[in-house]
Amino acid sequence: MSRKSSIAPVRWTPPPAPEARQPRRIEVQTVAVPGAGPEDTLIDADGNVLTGLVDGRILLVGADGTTTEVLADTGGRPLGLEWLPDGKVLICDAHRGLLTLDQDGRIETLLGEVDGRPMKFCNNADVLPDGTIYFTDSSTRFGVDEWMADLLEHSATGSLYRLTPDGELTRLTTNRPFPNGVALSSDHRTLFFAESASYGLFKLDLTDPNAEPELVTTIPGLPDNIARGSDGLIWVAIGSPRNALLDLLLPKPPVLRKVVWALPEAFKPKAADIIEIQAYDDAGRLVHDLRGKHPDFRMPTGVRERDGKVWLGSIGTTHLATFPTPALPSR
Repeated sequence: MSRKSSIAPVRWTPPPAPEARQPRRIEVQTVAVPGAGPEDTLIDADGNVLTGLVDGRILLVGADGTTTEVLADTGGRPLGLEWLPDGKVLICDAHRGLLTLDQDGRIETLLGEVDGRPMKFCNNADVLPDGTIYFTDSSTRFGVDEWMADLLEHSATGSLYRLTPDGELTRLTTNRPFPNGVALSSDHRTLFFAESASYGLFKLDLTDPNAEPELVTTIPGLPDNIARGSDGLIWVAIGSPRNALLDLLLPKPPVLRKVVWALPEAFKPKAADIIEIQAYDDAGRLVHDLRGKHPDFRMPTGVRERDGKVWLGSIGTTHLATFPTPALPSR
């Protein structure tokens, strides 16, 4: 068993919690997968679902959920998945960096290092039609197996990058608290990204090289992967509602969080046993605010809407979940 890392907590005052909500109820169906932690979802032209497991395998799950095929094994921990213009799959592997998967099952490393060091927590991405990739490296302190340590420490060591097809790498912003999901606006002029540790959905103006991230909205929990749907909306997976204990400890003396980190797993803050998903338009307006519950699914970490159907992944289960895209609320 590997030794647990130590943490050096930084004080931080959380933003006020959003006003009381009345999320719309959703009923989900689940699909079991042969392994744990299907973190993200990606849909192909036939409606089949790709996902990556904790053991490194990339699966193709049939659109009806009855068949499963192993496409490849990254040898690491695949997180975010995206399509590249040439039909390959881009894999954000937490341990290995940016990888590609071709139709013959071959895995190749596209980018393994940033800023002169191996990526520690390559997390999520989005891709322009010309092949330019925007992606997050969530932490230089902790890897995916110790994501809770990064939330407790709140040292803000994550970064957002751009990789062009000719191999030019640009760090767009850094010193961010657990940057996670990434999604481009419909006109490709704005990049949206989620920060799990700040409960924020942010945007970055890609037309201004000197632009700084702007807060779009405070999410009522810890946002994880985000993705633009075929409906034009930015869908946000909320891994868990805000934890009252964590919010209480963040502005307090750092030693308190050291004590929590040293506790057995059973006593540490945990994700709530619910399913929460939101969707926003490019103006930052909330379009869908959804909540559900299912005995086989919790802690949604990946969300993908396509052609009237939403698929969810989760690092906390052995199932995917799905539900039909809700009708737009009346105004």
